[in-house]
Amino acid sequence: MSTTGIIFSNLHDMSIADLTRKRTMASVPFGCRYRLVDFALSNMVNSGISDVNVITHYNYRSLMDHIGSGKDWDLARHAGGLKILPPFITAYSNETSHLYTSRLEALKSIHGVIAGFTSDNVVLADCDSICNIDLRKMVEYHNETGAAVTFAVKKMNLDGRSEHYDVIVSNNAGDVTDIVSRQKNLTGDYDVSINVWVFDRRFLQSTLLDAISHGYTSYTRDIIGRSLGKFTFKTYRFDGFYANINSMTEYYAVNMSLLDPANREALFKIRERPIYTKIRNSAPTKYVGDSKVSNSLIADGCVIEGTVENSILFRGVRVGKNAVVKNSILFQDTQILSGAFVNCIIADKNVVVRNDVMLSGHATMPLYIEKSKMI
Repeated sequence: MSTTGIIFSNLHDMSIADLTRKRTMASVPFGCRYRLVDFALSNMVNSGISDVNVITHYNYRSLMDHIGSGKDWDLARHAGGLKILPPFITAYSNETSHLYTSRLEALKSIHGVIAGFTSDNVVLADCDSICNIDLRKMVEYHNETGAAVTFAVKKMNLDGRSEHYDVIVSNNAGDVTDIVSRQKNLTGDYDVSINVWVFDRRFLQSTLLDAISHGYTSYTRDIIGRSLGKFTFKTYRFDGFYANINSMTEYYAVNMSLLDPANREALFKIRERPIYTKIRNSAPTKYVGDSKVSNSLIADGCVIEGTVENSILFRGVRVGKNAVVKNSILFQDTQILSGAFVNCIIADKNVVVRNDVMLSGHATMPLYIEKSKMI
């Protein structure tokens, strides 16, 4: 059976507003050399989904620069392939018109495209859900059960963070009986949605038309919630590495969790499901003189003369002589000049920290330095 993919690039931009001021959530750098969209794209390609649509909102120039024609994911094709879908605004739009703020509104903005789908299934995925999931098995399970929608779920402890997740309640047979959306003060272990859904294509098309005619804005509340007991909704359990970016603190913590080899193995070292990204031909990283590096991820093209500990450095970063970088994330072409000291910072692209400057945040409140800033 054929499957079409849809990826949401902007849904949760406000969760990390500092990083998405000039880029989409999808194009936020992650894990030394990747962008967040790489995981959703790779999951689909590795599962044989070669017709992928990326819904954009605004600030998507960097996203287009990153994914280009899709050739790095084998999606540069005459039939299917990768399509970037900007928001649809008619010639009759006025001051009351607005761009989407929910998953359903995003789908409504491209309803004409969805109406033309002919595949059997449609997979929806958020770009800020970081996981390496076998979508082929999930789609097979969806078809075997005859479900209208199948939700990928993971058992998680929600103490103190339940407002960031949709809890999927199901019975022993995996049938969804209730959805508790982003409710505060839930404690204990729950099955949470990892924001990967498989739809029967006809169900998606019909409910989308219903949502347009009735002015619905939430898929979980207005459509799934109203349809419980009328259609079959299933859960598909995922037990691998999963992280959701819902704040700057969480972004920092998830990146730093990759310094644990077990997490890197679970996310990147599955032989049959590699994570692809844009290929750049850069020189190897150069370690100069008495430089010291420990427990860090360092991309190619860097020059290290000082000390780097427990940090993540993207391409082209320079650490000067006697400079110290600890517990930090440095984006592409950042420079930490001689004698500087930085700890628990997130430095955006082309940041320069001058000689002998000392900067420090904390793991619970990392210091963010905006793009091209000189300090």
